[in-house]
Amino acid sequence: MFKNILFTTTASPICDEAARFAYNLAEKYDSGLKVFHVYGLPSHGFTAHVNAFRSEGEEVPDADYETLLAREIQASHKHLADSSMDSEVVVKPGIPATEILRVARAWGSDLIVMGTHTRLDCTGAALAFRNIVGNTMQKVAKSARAPVLIINRFCPLHHWDFKHIVFGTDLSRASDAAFDFAVKIARESGARLHLFHALDIPGTPEDPAAMDIRLKEARQAVKSRFLPRAGTFTDLDIEVCEGVPYVEILKLTRRCNGDLIVMAHHGKASGEDPDMGSTVEQVVIRASCPVVSVNHHDKG
Repeated sequence: MFKNILFTTTASPICDEAARFAYNLAEKYDSGLKVFHVYGLPSHGFTAHVNAFRSEGEEVPDADYETLLAREIQASHKHLADSSMDSEVVVKPGIPATEILRVARAWGSDLIVMGTHTRLDCTGAALAFRNIVGNTMQKVAKSARAPVLIINRFCPLHHWDFKHIVFGTDLSRASDAAFDFAVKIARESGARLHLFHALDIPGTPEDPAAMDIRLKEARQAVKSRFLPRAGTFTDLDIEVCEGVPYVEILKLTRRCNGDLIVMAHHGKASGEDPDMGSTVEQVVIRASCPVVSVNHHDKG
Protein backbone atom coordinates (compact mmCIF):
# COMPACT_ATOMS: atom_id res chain seq x y z
CA MET A 1 0.00 0.00 0.00
CA PHE A 2 2.69 2.50 1.05
CA LYS A 3 6.44 2.18 0.51
CA ASN A 4 7.77 5.48 1.83
CA ILE A 5 5.87 7.33 4.56
CA LEU A 6 7.01 10.81 5.50
CA PHE A 7 5.97 11.96 8.97
CA THR A 8 6.48 15.65 9.63
CA THR A 9 6.66 16.74 13.24
CA THR A 10 7.00 19.91 15.28
CA ALA A 11 8.81 17.87 17.95
CA SER A 12 6.06 18.81 20.39
CA PRO A 13 3.00 17.09 21.90
CA ILE A 14 0.85 18.62 19.13
CA CYS A 15 2.05 15.82 16.85
CA ASP A 16 1.96 12.87 19.26
CA GLU A 17 -1.19 11.34 17.78
CA ALA A 18 0.06 11.79 14.22
CA ALA A 19 3.32 10.11 15.26
CA ARG A 20 1.49 7.09 16.62
CA PHE A 21 -0.53 6.77 13.43
CA ALA A 22 2.55 7.12 11.19
CA TYR A 23 4.52 4.46 13.06
CA ASN A 24 1.56 2.07 13.09
CA LEU A 25 1.10 2.46 9.34
CA ALA A 26 4.79 1.86 8.69
CA GLU A 27 4.67 -1.27 10.84
CA LYS A 28 1.57 -2.64 9.14
CA TYR A 29 2.84 -2.18 5.59
CA ASP A 30 6.54 -2.72 6.30
CA SER A 31 7.12 0.77 4.91
CA GLY A 32 10.13 2.99 5.15
CA LEU A 33 9.46 5.84 7.58
CA LYS A 34 11.23 9.17 7.56
CA VAL A 35 10.57 11.44 10.54
CA PHE A 36 11.28 15.00 9.48
CA HIS A 37 11.56 18.13 11.61
CA VAL A 38 12.35 21.69 10.51
CA TYR A 39 13.61 23.38 13.64
CA GLY A 40 13.96 27.01 12.58
CA LEU A 41 14.41 29.69 9.96
CA PRO A 42 17.96 30.75 9.04
CA SER A 43 18.60 34.40 9.86
CA HIS A 44 19.06 36.93 7.09
CA GLY A 45 22.60 37.80 6.14
CA PHE A 46 25.75 35.79 6.63
CA THR A 47 25.31 34.71 10.24
CA ALA A 48 24.88 31.17 11.50
CA HIS A 49 21.93 32.13 13.68
CA VAL A 50 18.63 30.28 13.37
CA ASN A 51 15.28 31.56 14.59
CA ALA A 52 14.10 28.44 16.41
CA PHE A 53 10.37 27.70 16.30
CA ARG A 54 10.10 25.98 19.67
CA SER A 55 12.03 28.51 21.75
CA GLU A 56 11.10 31.53 19.57
CA GLY A 57 14.65 32.77 20.07
CA GLU A 58 17.87 32.83 18.11
CA GLU A 59 20.13 29.82 18.37
CA VAL A 60 23.50 29.04 16.83
CA PRO A 61 23.51 25.37 15.81
CA ASP A 62 26.94 23.83 16.26
CA ALA A 63 28.20 20.57 14.80
CA ASP A 64 26.26 18.51 17.33
CA TYR A 65 23.03 20.51 17.41
CA GLU A 66 21.14 18.58 14.73
CA THR A 67 22.49 15.24 15.95
CA LEU A 68 21.30 15.88 19.50
CA LEU A 69 17.91 17.16 18.30
CA ALA A 70 17.42 14.08 16.12
CA ARG A 71 18.29 11.85 19.06
CA GLU A 72 15.80 13.72 21.24
CA ILE A 73 13.01 13.11 18.71
CA GLN A 74 14.05 9.50 18.27
CA ALA A 75 13.96 8.95 22.03
CA SER A 76 10.46 10.45 22.26
CA HIS A 77 9.27 7.94 19.64
CA LYS A 78 11.09 4.94 21.10
CA HIS A 79 7.89 3.43 22.46
CA LEU A 80 6.32 3.57 18.98
CA ALA A 81 9.11 2.10 16.86
CA ASP A 82 9.52 -1.60 16.22
CA SER A 83 13.15 -2.73 16.44
CA SER A 84 13.07 -3.99 12.85
CA MET A 85 11.44 -0.86 11.41
CA ASP A 86 13.22 0.94 8.58
CA SER A 87 13.08 4.47 9.97
CA GLU A 88 15.26 7.53 10.36
CA VAL A 89 14.98 10.99 11.87
CA VAL A 90 16.10 13.99 9.83
CA VAL A 91 16.25 17.57 11.13
CA LYS A 92 17.27 20.74 9.33
CA PRO A 93 16.57 24.49 9.21
CA GLY A 94 14.48 26.18 6.56
CA ILE A 95 10.94 27.17 5.65
CA PRO A 96 8.89 24.19 6.91
CA ALA A 97 6.50 23.73 3.98
CA THR A 98 9.27 24.16 1.40
CA GLU A 99 11.56 21.66 3.10
CA ILE A 100 8.78 19.12 3.63
CA LEU A 101 7.80 19.22 -0.04
CA ARG A 102 11.44 18.99 -1.11
CA VAL A 103 12.09 15.94 1.07
CA ALA A 104 8.84 14.28 -0.04
CA ARG A 105 9.81 14.64 -3.70
CA ALA A 106 13.42 13.57 -3.20
CA TRP A 107 12.46 10.50 -1.19
CA GLY A 108 9.51 9.53 -3.38
CA SER A 109 7.05 9.61 -0.49
CA ASP A 110 3.67 8.06 -1.27
CA LEU A 111 2.04 9.33 1.94
CA ILE A 112 2.68 12.38 4.10
CA VAL A 113 1.41 12.29 7.69
CA MET A 114 0.96 15.54 9.57
CA GLY A 115 -0.67 16.92 12.69
CA THR A 116 -2.45 20.25 12.95
CA HIS A 117 -3.37 22.82 15.58
CA THR A 118 -6.90 22.73 16.98
CA ARG A 119 -7.07 24.85 20.12
CA LEU A 120 -8.43 28.36 19.82
CA ASP A 121 -7.55 29.46 23.36
CA CYS A 122 -3.83 29.90 22.79
CA THR A 123 -2.17 33.29 23.13
CA GLY A 124 1.29 34.73 22.64
CA ALA A 125 4.05 32.29 21.83
CA ALA A 126 1.78 29.25 21.83
CA LEU A 127 -0.57 30.86 19.33
CA ALA A 128 2.28 31.88 17.04
CA PHE A 129 3.72 28.35 17.17
CA ARG A 130 0.38 26.74 16.36
CA ASN A 131 -0.13 29.18 13.48
CA ILE A 132 3.19 28.04 12.00
CA VAL A 133 1.98 24.45 12.23
CA GLY A 134 -1.36 25.27 10.62
CA ASN A 135 0.08 27.35 7.79
CA THR A 136 2.59 24.62 7.01
CA MET A 137 -0.17 22.03 6.86
CA GLN A 138 -2.15 24.20 4.45
CA LYS A 139 0.79 24.79 2.10
CA VAL A 140 1.84 21.15 2.07
CA ALA A 141 -1.71 19.97 1.42
CA LYS A 142 -1.95 22.42 -1.47
CA SER A 143 1.25 21.40 -3.28
CA ALA A 144 2.09 17.81 -2.31
CA ARG A 145 1.98 15.18 -5.03
CA ALA A 146 1.38 12.46 -2.43
CA PRO A 147 -1.80 12.16 -0.35
CA VAL A 148 -1.58 14.14 2.89
CA LEU A 149 -3.04 12.44 5.97
CA ILE A 150 -3.92 15.00 8.63
CA ILE A 151 -4.46 13.82 12.21
CA ASN A 152 -6.32 16.45 14.18
CA ARG A 153 -7.04 14.67 17.46
CA PHE A 154 -6.99 11.27 19.14
CA CYS A 155 -7.79 8.42 16.77
CA PRO A 156 -8.75 5.05 18.29
CA LEU A 157 -7.59 3.15 15.21
CA HIS A 158 -4.20 1.52 15.57
CA HIS A 159 -3.79 0.64 11.92
CA TRP A 160 -5.27 1.43 8.51
CA ASP A 161 -8.40 -0.52 9.57
CA PHE A 162 -11.31 1.63 8.52
CA LYS A 163 -14.96 0.59 8.52
CA HIS A 164 -16.66 3.66 7.02
CA ILE A 165 -14.91 6.07 4.66
CA VAL A 166 -16.59 9.33 3.68
CA PHE A 167 -15.64 10.76 0.30
CA GLY A 168 -16.69 14.38 -0.17
CA THR A 169 -16.85 15.74 -3.71
CA ASP A 170 -17.76 18.93 -5.51
CA LEU A 171 -17.84 17.03 -8.83
CA SER A 172 -14.65 18.73 -10.01
CA ARG A 173 -11.85 17.05 -11.96
CA ALA A 174 -9.67 17.28 -8.88
CA SER A 175 -12.01 14.93 -7.03
CA ASP A 176 -11.31 12.05 -9.45
CA ALA A 177 -7.90 11.36 -7.91
CA ALA A 178 -9.37 11.61 -4.41
CA PHE A 179 -12.09 9.11 -5.32
CA ASP A 180 -9.57 6.65 -6.75
CA PHE A 181 -7.59 6.88 -3.52
CA ALA A 182 -10.73 6.40 -1.42
CA VAL A 183 -11.68 3.27 -3.38
CA LYS A 184 -8.15 1.92 -2.99
CA ILE A 185 -8.28 2.36 0.78
CA ALA A 186 -11.82 0.96 1.01
CA ARG A 187 -10.75 -2.18 -0.88
CA GLU A 188 -7.67 -2.61 1.29
CA SER A 189 -9.47 -2.18 4.60
CA GLY A 190 -12.82 -3.73 3.69
CA ALA A 191 -14.61 -0.47 4.46
CA ARG A 192 -17.90 0.84 3.16
CA LEU A 193 -17.50 3.97 1.06
CA HIS A 194 -19.98 6.82 1.41
CA LEU A 195 -20.01 9.20 -1.58
CA PHE A 196 -21.28 12.61 -0.60
CA HIS A 197 -22.11 15.83 -2.43
CA ALA A 198 -23.74 18.94 -0.96
CA LEU A 199 -25.56 21.60 -2.94
CA ASP A 200 -24.47 24.89 -1.40
CA ILE A 201 -27.29 27.24 -2.38
CA PRO A 202 -26.90 30.75 -0.92
CA GLY A 203 -29.58 33.40 -0.81
CA THR A 204 -33.31 32.83 -1.01
CA PRO A 205 -34.29 29.14 -0.76
CA GLU A 206 -35.72 27.60 -3.89
CA ASP A 207 -39.19 26.14 -3.94
CA PRO A 208 -39.27 22.45 -2.91
CA ALA A 209 -40.11 21.16 -6.38
CA ALA A 210 -37.15 22.92 -7.99
CA MET A 211 -34.86 21.76 -5.20
CA ASP A 212 -35.95 18.15 -5.65
CA ILE A 213 -35.07 18.37 -9.33
CA ARG A 214 -31.62 19.79 -8.56
CA LEU A 215 -30.95 17.10 -5.96
CA LYS A 216 -31.93 14.35 -8.40
CA GLU A 217 -29.69 15.86 -11.09
CA ALA A 218 -26.79 16.10 -8.66
CA ARG A 219 -27.26 12.50 -7.55
CA GLN A 220 -27.23 11.35 -11.16
CA ALA A 221 -24.08 13.40 -11.78
CA VAL A 222 -22.35 11.66 -8.87
CA LYS A 223 -23.38 8.25 -10.22
CA SER A 224 -22.28 9.05 -13.76
CA ARG A 225 -18.91 10.41 -12.71
CA PHE A 226 -17.82 7.94 -10.06
CA LEU A 227 -19.56 4.58 -10.42
CA PRO A 228 -17.66 3.72 -13.62
CA ARG A 229 -14.40 4.60 -11.81
CA ALA A 230 -15.30 2.25 -8.95
CA GLY A 231 -15.04 -0.77 -11.24
CA THR A 232 -15.91 -3.95 -9.38
CA PHE A 233 -16.05 -2.21 -6.01
CA THR A 234 -19.71 -2.06 -5.00
CA ASP A 235 -19.71 -1.59 -1.21
CA LEU A 236 -20.73 2.03 -1.47
CA ASP A 237 -23.67 4.39 -1.23
CA ILE A 238 -24.44 7.88 -2.46
CA GLU A 239 -25.92 10.76 -0.51
CA VAL A 240 -26.74 14.19 -1.90
CA CYS A 241 -28.27 16.98 0.14
CA GLU A 242 -28.67 20.73 0.37
CA GLY A 243 -26.51 22.68 2.80
CA VAL A 244 -23.10 24.09 3.64
CA PRO A 245 -20.65 21.44 2.37
CA TYR A 246 -18.30 21.16 5.34
CA VAL A 247 -21.20 21.10 7.82
CA GLU A 248 -23.01 18.38 5.91
CA ILE A 249 -19.84 16.30 5.48
CA LEU A 250 -19.22 16.38 9.23
CA LYS A 251 -22.87 15.51 9.96
CA LEU A 252 -22.72 12.51 7.63
CA THR A 253 -19.44 11.39 9.18
CA ARG A 254 -21.05 11.38 12.62
CA ARG A 255 -24.17 9.55 11.40
CA CYS A 256 -22.27 6.74 9.71
CA ASN A 257 -19.49 6.56 12.32
CA GLY A 258 -16.97 7.51 9.66
CA ASP A 259 -13.36 6.90 10.61
CA LEU A 260 -11.73 8.53 7.56
CA ILE A 261 -12.65 11.46 5.33
CA VAL A 262 -11.14 11.75 1.84
CA MET A 263 -11.41 14.96 -0.15
CA ALA A 264 -9.76 16.67 -3.09
CA HIS A 265 -7.72 19.66 -2.10
CA HIS A 266 -8.61 21.92 -5.00
CA GLY A 267 -12.27 22.69 -5.54
CA LYS A 268 -13.95 24.37 -8.45
CA ALA A 269 -15.40 27.30 -6.52
CA SER A 270 -13.77 30.46 -7.87
CA GLY A 271 -13.76 32.16 -4.48
CA GLU A 272 -12.00 29.33 -2.70
CA ASP A 273 -8.91 30.16 -0.67
CA PRO A 274 -5.88 29.31 -2.82
CA ASP A 275 -3.88 28.20 0.22
CA MET A 276 -6.38 25.50 1.01
CA GLY A 277 -9.86 24.75 -0.21
CA SER A 278 -12.17 26.33 2.34
CA THR A 279 -14.28 23.18 2.68
CA VAL A 280 -11.24 20.98 3.29
CA GLU A 281 -9.85 23.45 5.80
CA GLN A 282 -13.08 23.60 7.78
CA VAL A 283 -13.40 19.81 7.78
CA VAL A 284 -9.81 19.34 8.99
CA ILE A 285 -10.29 21.76 11.86
CA ARG A 286 -13.50 20.12 13.09
CA ALA A 287 -13.28 16.45 12.11
CA SER A 288 -13.09 13.83 14.84
CA CYS A 289 -11.33 11.41 12.48
CA PRO A 290 -8.31 11.60 10.15
CA VAL A 291 -8.70 13.55 6.91
CA VAL A 292 -6.83 12.82 3.67
CA SER A 293 -6.27 15.62 1.17
CA VAL A 294 -5.47 14.36 -2.33
CA ASN A 295 -4.09 16.45 -5.19
CA HIS A 296 -2.83 13.95 -7.73
CA HIS A 297 -3.41 10.41 -8.90
CA ASP A 298 -1.53 7.60 -7.19
CA LYS A 299 1.99 7.32 -8.58
CA GLY A 300 1.76 3.55 -8.30
